Amino acid sequence: MTIKDAILKSLKDFPQGGIAKDIYQNIVSKKYFEFNKNAKTPYATVQALLGDFIRNNDPRVCRIINSDNIYEYCLTEYCSQNVQVSRSEKATKPTYTERDLHPLLSTFLKRKKGIISKTIFHEHSNKNEEHQKWVHPDIVGVEFIEYEDNVCQSFFKATNRNDTLKIHSYELKKEITTDYELKKCFFQAVSNSSWANYSYLVAFKISDNLLEELERLNNSFGIGFIQLNPNPEKSRIMFSPKDKQLDFKTIERLCNINPDFKVFIKQIEKIITASDKYVYDVKKGLIDICDKTFETEAEALNYCKYKNII
Repeated sequence: MTIKDAILKSLKDFPQGGIAKDIYQNIVSKKYFEFNKNAKTPYATVQALLGDFIRNNDPRVCRIINSDNIYEYCLTEYCSQNVQVSRSEKATKPTYTERDLHPLLSTFLKRKKGIISKTIFHEHSNKNEEHQKWVHPDIVGVEFIEYEDNVCQSFFKATNRNDTLKIHSYELKKEITTDYELKKCFFQAVSNSSWANYSYLVAFKISDNLLEELERLNNSFGIGFIQLNPNPEKSRIMFSPKDKQLDFKTIERLCNINPDFKVFIKQIEKIITASDKYVYDVKKGLIDICDKTFETEAEALNYCKYKNII
């Protein structure tokens, strides 16, 4: 696949248009193209090629100007009949995706619960499983049970190896506004997250009139609920999940289906079997493959402003 092919493939993920930086980052995160490690400006290359599509009047790509006076690119098939979309029309459309919310959730989990989390990219899964929408969680996380005293920690690890960690699973949605949407989202979380010790449905927005039904579902099925906030410090667990035993049959299945999940489980196994003097280095290896988080509140809020997450 050439860089141009990778750009066209990436544009399919931006039906409402995307700026050059987002299109480049999408190519990298989804591994549509492997840039030469010695390349100093791969982003600039993508930006220049996007411009070439327009300058060469390539019928596959169109360009519009967003409300911030920045060019956005999209496939012509996604453009309206009149490509010159007005700024006001563009501004009314949501510009962020569910996956744009992942850093906010990962930051909240790390700060509040000490949970290390990782996005599971559905598009990396075995193609034979693509028809099963409710197989994969959006995010998985691991919480290590640790004691300050090293001797106590070593003793606990030796006698309770299976209890030295808890695995969490999350199904994330932008918005839940109706009872139908709530049921659909909730049972999607039941389907793809109940294998974990703790399972959650997460939403950025939810109608207040659904909270009573959500509480009933929580009591019946043990799936927790997190309301996400642009400021991770203000996100909150509204309903706690029930602690369950890990379902190793499903874990094995997910490992066979999705390489992201398999790497995550493999790193956890390395940590719980490592000798004490190597645990820190092995845990750092897990952190390196997991989602990056925001260090400060200002960093998170600036990200939200950039992504138009209101």
